[in-house]
Amino acid sequence: MTAADLPDVRGILTVDRSLADLTWLRVGGPADVFFQPADVGDLAHFLAELSPDVPVFPMGVGSNLIVRDGGIRGVVVRLGRGFNSIDIEGGKVIAGAAALDAHVARKAAEAGRDLTFLRTIPGSIGGAVCMNAGCYGSYVADVLTSVRVVMRDGSIQDIAAEALSLGYRQSQLPAGAIVVSATFDPPRDDPEALAARMDDQIARRDASQPTRDRTAGSTFRNPVGHSSTGKADDTHDLKAWKIIDDAGLRGARRGGAVMNEMHSNFLTNAGGATAADLERLGEEVRKKVYDTTGIALQWEIMRIGEPTHDPDDSKTP
Repeated sequence: MTAADLPDVRGILTVDRSLADLTWLRVGGPADVFFQPADVGDLAHFLAELSPDVPVFPMGVGSNLIVRDGGIRGVVVRLGRGFNSIDIEGGKVIAGAAALDAHVARKAAEAGRDLTFLRTIPGSIGGAVCMNAGCYGSYVADVLTSVRVVMRDGSIQDIAAEALSLGYRQSQLPAGAIVVSATFDPPRDDPEALAARMDDQIARRDASQPTRDRTAGSTFRNPVGHSSTGKADDTHDLKAWKIIDDAGLRGARRGGAVMNEMHSNFLTNAGGATAADLERLGEEVRKKVYDTTGIALQWEIMRIGEPTHDPDDSKTP
């Protein structure tokens, strides 16, 4: 695919663009085409004019992603400055999909609106909606009212939160939809109290998680029961890190990939890892955990693209 095959746009189109430097793990091959739209209209025009046979993948800030070494066929869309606004209107918080979760939490707190649970979540609002992100007992599902999306045919739609079937680390967006903004209705609270709460959350995170290492956040989902909003059923609560520890896999390595010594549910590029190293180590952990406990750990990190060598996960559920 060449630039001549693509619709005219006001944003930036790059052919054969490496994605490794755009992911937190610093691995992965190139995208056939990398598109940074100027604004919602530019994105809608591009998708409407693009052949429907060309696959499209929306990429956030790469904080929860492994791009395989063979790269991504089709078009990768990454939203930037035209999609990172944060507005407070009538108590509601309207955030562009590219706005960082931490920035949204801070600006909401300044206005006396509690989105503090977003403060320590790496990534941007588009990903937070798609994954129903949450921590400290709060989830996107608790405060989201609607999202605006651009469909694969270029149409723009507003979708109520209730239609997204938000569950634990998942949503049911329409096929091909790209989130461009989200509207939240968070509870009121004192701005100083909210700021203090976020400071405490940051301190707790830094004390327990390898925030200075090359990770993609939690590798596996906690295998627990959850309510429809994504809240955990504590009577069946299991922690992925504890299961990994009990299997003797803290510090397990493959090439430059390691299950972090500080927090064993953080798959880490300790230096020189390939995407295959990381994914294969994750599958080795899943297999050993399943063989010893019968628990099938599920990936929380999204893995996409073409491997140069397929990871062997055929024996792991």
